[in-house]
Parts: sequence; C-alpha cells; structure tokens
Amino acid sequence: MPANSSTQKSASVSPSPSPPPAASPTPPIEEEEEVLKIDTEVVNVLFSAQDKNRRLLTELKQTDVRLIEDGQPQQIVAFARQVDLPLSLAILIDTSVSQERTLPEERAAAKSFLQSVIRPEKDEVSIVSFTGETTLEQGMTNNISRLNRAVDRVQFVAPSGYIGGGVIAGGTPPISGDNQAAVGSTAIWDAIWVTSEEVLKPSPDKTRRAIILLSDGVNTYGSKKLDDAVQAALKNEAVIYSIGIGDNFYDGVDKGVLKKISERTGGRAFFPQDESELRQAFTQIQIEMRSQFLIAYEPINQKRDGSYRKIEIQLANPELAKQKVNLTHRQGYFAKTESNQPTKPKN
Repeated sequence: MPANSSTQKSASVSPSPSPPPAASPTPPIEEEEEVLKIDTEVVNVLFSAQDKNRRLLTELKQTDVRLIEDGQPQQIVAFARQVDLPLSLAILIDTSVSQERTLPEERAAAKSFLQSVIRPEKDEVSIVSFTGETTLEQGMTNNISRLNRAVDRVQFVAPSGYIGGGVIAGGTPPISGDNQAAVGSTAIWDAIWVTSEEVLKPSPDKTRRAIILLSDGVNTYGSKKLDDAVQAALKNEAVIYSIGIGDNFYDGVDKGVLKKISERTGGRAFFPQDESELRQAFTQIQIEMRSQFLIAYEPINQKRDGSYRKIEIQLANPELAKQKVNLTHRQGYFAKTESNQPTKPKN
C-alpha cells in the first residue's frame, strides 16, 4: 500500500505485522450494473427508502423521486434497484481506553457479520484498528479466515502506567514513532480520512464502498477534522455506517457526531445497548447495503472545477410523502477537475 505523504503518524496507516495477503481477483461486473456511458460527466447516487416503521422499500419507480443539485432540478438518465453490487468494506475499530470493556463483544459481532455477509466471489473487506494512530490489520481480501484472524488481533493495549478504569498512574509513556501524544488517545477523523484515501480508494470502481465505524465518537487527537473525514469519504464514494458503542464510565457515546458523519455520507448511525442489539445493527447494515436504488444523472453544471455540489433526493410521489417515507443518501459530491478528465480516444 502506498505510504501517506503526511508526517503525522496519526494520519497514515501502519501495517499490522502479519504477512500481507495474496491479491484477490477482481470480480467481473455484470452488464446490468453498468451505468450509461456518455461524453458528459454522469453522477451516480445510491439511496435507500424506509417507511415510518423503518421497513426498507424495494419497489420504487423513477417517477417517485426527483433529484436536486445546488437547488436546481436535474435530469435523471438511469434508475435501477441495486441488490447485487460487489462490496468493498472497511471495518474500523476504536481500540482506545474507552473501548476496553466493549471490545470482546465488538470482535464477536464483527466476525459474525463477516461470516453472514461476505460473498468470496464478489466482496472484499479490510480490518483497521485505531487509537491515536491507525493500523491496517488486514488489507482488502475475500478470505474469511484471514479476516477473522485480523479481528482477533484487534486488542486493547494499555498505555504505560494504566491501572484500569481509565486511570493512568504515571510513568514514562512509550514512544509511538516520534509521537508520544498519540498513546491512549482517539483520532477518529484521521482514521476515517486515511482509510478512505489509502484503503478504499484503490478498490474497483463498480463497487459499493463503505466504512463500518465502531467507536464512541469522542475524538481527542489528530490532525484531521470531521469535515476532512467527510470530504475524504465523499471523494472516494464511501458511505459511513456508525455503530456508537462506548463505556458510560467515560463520556458515553457522542450520538450527534456519529449521526452527522453518517448522514452526510449517506449512511446511518446505530446505538446498541447490549450485544444482541450490536448484532442487530450489523444485520441492519447488511440489509441496507443490499436494498438500494441507483440514480444516475447529468449535472446541469458541467464545470470541472473540483467544487462541492449539494445533492437532495426528494419524493415526487405525494402518496409516498403521506406515508412519511424517508430517503437516505449522500448529501453531496466533489466535481471532477480538468486534471482527472479522461483523455478522448484518437480517431
């Protein structure tokens, strides 16, 4: 994996000492999953629809919705239900002090999720752990055994002088690279940023990219801000599903922050109270990722200026509006720039 150019260790992925996995073949993309290819830029937006009882809707038509970009209605050129798109997932696990008592349940739920969701012929997953620094426990693979071993490697490592219950009795802190401040801290935004840029970015284009974040949402360290994390996820078309889990002995869970980063990228936040609800959260994420719709449209604004464009998908069907159907999707994207415009073939 390419090294990050940043000098901050908290904003780069440190490889796990385990041997690197063999590269997995990229699954072929079915013809029906191809989006219309034309010379102008086409933006693809995935969304899910739920009724007031949080039941996912699977029967929608193009005329049921309309798409707005920066306040202007857009012309939809393709609309389809997506149930079989290959998945590229990163499971991002907080191993800071506040997660000491919850990690065993998180590991068990993550392994159960891997066993039930991953299709070896189509999907790939990576395992990433973080405190003040980010560690790649397992790069993208479809090998369940390697993924399970990586999850088992995710452990709480106590800072020097730690005597339990969040109490550090002093002593000389270990040196983490050239950065001692990262020990025992939590750099959530750094972890999301580097996972989006270094782990998910190289994955195939025609995949559903997502980060499943297990954390209390309390960021205490790092060079990146929440907006930096959102921007990196949007640029790499990664949706963030947050599972807010923490220890009430500390600050509990920052629900507002986890909701914000999930909703801005088109995901959702879950706040389980016990191991059963934690497993249910993973199950719901699985269902949502398999029950989505794709909208493709040509933006009226075809400028390749790298600017942020706000997206809103609205209900056009008054009957669905009466039923209080809720649409979940990413809230925007960054336009391409001239530098990444594809070269036109020569005649």
